[in-house]
Amino acid sequence: MPFHYDKDSDGIVTLTMDMSGSANVMNDEYRELMGDAVSKLEADEITGVIITSAKKTFFAGGDLNVLIAITPENASQALEGVEELKSQLRRLEKLGKPVVAAINGTALGGGFEIALASHRRIVLNDNKIRVGLPEATLGLLPGGGGVTRMVRLLGVQKALPLLMEGKQLRPERALQAGIVHQVVETREELISEARAWIKANPAPAQPWDVQGAGVPDLKFGDPNSYGLLAAAPAVLSKKSHGVYPAPEKIMATAVEGAYVDFDTALKIEGRYFVELASGQVSKNMITAFWFNLNEVNGRASATGKRVAKLGVLGAGMMGAGIAEVSAKAGIEVVLKDVSLEGAQKGAQGLEGITPTDSDDDLAGCDLIIEAVFENRELKNKVLPAAESKALPDAVIASNTSTLPITGLASAVTAPERFIGLHFFSPVPKMRLVEIIRGEKTSEETLQRALDYVRQIGKTPIVVNDSRGFYTSRTFGTYVIEAITMLAEGVAPALIENVAKKSGMAVGPLAVSDEVTLSLQLKIHDQTLADDPSLVSESPAYDLIRELVSLGRTGKSTGAGFYEYPSDGSKKFLWPELTTRYAKADAGVSEQDVRDRLLFVQSLETVRCLDEGVLTSVADANIGSIFGFGFAPWSGGTLQFVNSYGVQAFVERADYLADTYGERFRPPASLRERDKF
Repeated sequence: MPFHYDKDSDGIVTLTMDMSGSANVMNDEYRELMGDAVSKLEADEITGVIITSAKKTFFAGGDLNVLIAITPENASQALEGVEELKSQLRRLEKLGKPVVAAINGTALGGGFEIALASHRRIVLNDNKIRVGLPEATLGLLPGGGGVTRMVRLLGVQKALPLLMEGKQLRPERALQAGIVHQVVETREELISEARAWIKANPAPAQPWDVQGAGVPDLKFGDPNSYGLLAAAPAVLSKKSHGVYPAPEKIMATAVEGAYVDFDTALKIEGRYFVELASGQVSKNMITAFWFNLNEVNGRASATGKRVAKLGVLGAGMMGAGIAEVSAKAGIEVVLKDVSLEGAQKGAQGLEGITPTDSDDDLAGCDLIIEAVFENRELKNKVLPAAESKALPDAVIASNTSTLPITGLASAVTAPERFIGLHFFSPVPKMRLVEIIRGEKTSEETLQRALDYVRQIGKTPIVVNDSRGFYTSRTFGTYVIEAITMLAEGVAPALIENVAKKSGMAVGPLAVSDEVTLSLQLKIHDQTLADDPSLVSESPAYDLIRELVSLGRTGKSTGAGFYEYPSDGSKKFLWPELTTRYAKADAGVSEQDVRDRLLFVQSLETVRCLDEGVLTSVADANIGSIFGFGFAPWSGGTLQFVNSYGVQAFVERADYLADTYGERFRPPASLRERDKF
């Protein structure tokens, strides 16, 4: 039996979850096993229950294959299933006997809901273990009693951040947050402490089952609650812009449930859960953040090699960031710059980084990453010099964001060992690394690059060579489309606000200032010089040139599309943008602004797929969200097309093409598709 039921001479039952498969998950098998176990506990003469796991994890949560299949058509059936799961946990916590969750591995989602239904939660102090309710990160809410119990345990103000942000906490942090009772150092202690607590507490009750109990900080008719109720929705709206239904429903569940009895609150929670699970946003987010992400992170590698010594060329922001994350992963790092002073500044006194201005210190490096300015001549100079000092079989990589890898590879003697490793700024925070395979890059080099990216804890996508690759090329369309609209007379504030309302991480004019307008011109001009056929002229570049000629090159100089006050106060759009460019009758609706910004990125992604730059849908979706902040609610650039409906997307794109230009014309391949 996958739920092992062992009763000792003291009458304490150890219920060990060991379901078929690699992890315990909430599905039909679990429902049957837990139902049988609770019925047996109710019928048996026991003194207490210890719930633990035979797996590496305690319990992995809901079965996402089941959850993604919930639709409006089968929602009532899904609700019945959810109610049954909750009734089992309700029976468990009302046995009249102590129930202890001995959490010996990660307990997330439904797994932590089982723990919440226990009277005592003891967790092993292992830094790899996480506990919490991360459903919001998948567009869902905890539907097994998680919202209702957390709110009654902590109060609304403390529970909502954990629930709405889907926080996963290490054991000590979970103890501080008040969601577990005890942290122990060994597996033996986990069970011995559970047994001791059972013997000392023969008839415990949950806090919410104590007579007169309610929600600690939310009482009906209490004026002290009004401030929280008034402010919370406004704060949420500012963060989510109305495109993330899960946090809204979590808040509604918490507040509505606070004013009714516990069991009614569970029913409210279940209905909101099914509403979310049957909606499109949860399907988008589950597709991207579970299925696509697992596919991207699960690429097997046979090299078994770890980078021992890394040489980073260029101690600017990118090079210093690459050096930092690599050193923190235990890699010996040499950070080289044109001057020792520059290298020392980039090293920032971090352990494991040796600053230098000499190529000789690159001796023994098994990986070199070039992170100098986006200038082909400079890269062609530093790459062969570094290669000559590194190990004979060292992988040589470039962090270029736009220049084709195949061309840069001509600077080294072994182009088969040359590859692109495109990091994103700021490197310590950004999860993605875009690995670019040149025409001569060998399979072993690719595998070693994948191993290094995993070694430093980043998420890799793999693309083939192209100017701008996938991420820079696609993100560039977002920025240029916005500036094109500005040139057409659309108000700059409308462009920025609509972009954020659509779920983009940063407004396009703000991000232009971050990367600098002068760099955008350099990239454009370099492309024009290399291959004019790759450039479609846009009024955007004339506008950029005009601003640069006025000395408005971006944030670094204090002036771009935005003004950056010298006193450090908040930036604001340059007022003259409106007087110079905006027109009262620009003729572009808010919906068209939104669709132009999103559609242009999805269409460029389709072209990248058609051209073989992208080789998987998962790389496209994860690369777009983690690399350039494409609206996470959509599930990524290609999942956005799926959720819109491919043929409806084509029809809308044709309208945009007819109205605003051929860049919106969908490729023939898209017209023939049903789904990505």
